[in-house]
Amino acid sequence: MIAVFTDTATTTGSFSTAQSVAEGALCGWGLNSKGQLGLGDVTDRPTPTRIGTATNWTEVARGAAHTCAIRTGGTLWCWGLNDKGQLGLGNTLDRTTPVQVGTATNWSSITTGSYHTCGTRSNGTLWCWGLNDKGQLGLGNTVDRTTPTQVGTGTNWLPATGGLSHTCARRTGNTAWCWGINDKGQLGLGDTTNRTAPAQIPAFQAKAISIGSQAEHTFAVV
Repeated sequence: MIAVFTDTATTTGSFSTAQSVAEGALCGWGLNSKGQLGLGDVTDRPTPTRIGTATNWTEVARGAAHTCAIRTGGTLWCWGLNDKGQLGLGNTLDRTTPVQVGTATNWSSITTGSYHTCGTRSNGTLWCWGLNDKGQLGLGNTVDRTTPTQVGTGTNWLPATGGLSHTCARRTGNTAWCWGINDKGQLGLGDTTNRTAPAQIPAFQAKAISIGSQAEHTFAVV
């Protein structure tokens, strides 16, 4: 499990928990076999443990064994398992402490699937990286990426949400889009065919005001 507490926001994942307390500090506890707690080691923690000394964390997301978070100022940091490049650092080396992803200072949201990561920037662009065996990065192919790669050319993306091997997001105008694995119909497209690029969910038109993905299913508020 993962949870972030800034003032009111929380998110959940698997086996580990990270907490961003009200003053912007980040804490983690639970399973740490891949360094996903960001504490500089691979020792599990049974109680919340402060991650570094920074007090400007604003958002955190957890994958199967990796973690990514945003700081005030729009910088993005990732750590933990990196076997598929899900940390976005240009390689596949695990990290046990937070490492900045590139030099961009305009990250506005972050989400993780099991082994992939996607984020939006303040200019409305969407970027994904990591495992792409089912097209979950939305890049039109199934090639893994080890650095953030822009999804199409759109500049109207709203925060994305990652499932096990699929991703969904809204665009300005409240349209909903999904891509990746679709064996259970989790993309909402009326079939079970995988998609390697964002496909609009026709049932919602311009009515989706929120969307969320879990391992193999998806929800929307309309």
